[in-house]
Amino acid sequence: MGYKIKSRIWIESDNNVLLGEGRVHLLKAIQEEGSLSKAARSLNISYKKAWQLLDSVNKSAKKPVTINSIGGKGGGGAELTDYGKSLIKAFDEINKNCWAFLDKQLEKIERI
Repeated sequence: MGYKIKSRIWIESDNNVLLGEGRVHLLKAIQEEGSLSKAARSLNISYKKAWQLLDSVNKSAKKPVTINSIGGKGGGGAELTDYGKSLIKAFDEINKNCWAFLDKQLEKIERI
């Protein structure tokens, strides 16, 4: 019988979520797609939901995570700032380290 630990981490600032799995997926999609609307479509969420998530990240972050350009004939765009890219990298590392730690802790249950 194999055991698994289930866990999700997120980072908060004054009770507002700065980063979590969903927000990081959105930031990565913005980086890949070059716009919030395309990122929302690729993740199968509404533009409104994507906008709310991004707004929440920007309100909790020390600096803006995206640079937005206003729509026109070709439509607007969004790209991650260096700070936004650094946040993703840090979150991914924290997540990976957290899983490695939890896997090690699981040995305590398996040895009983």
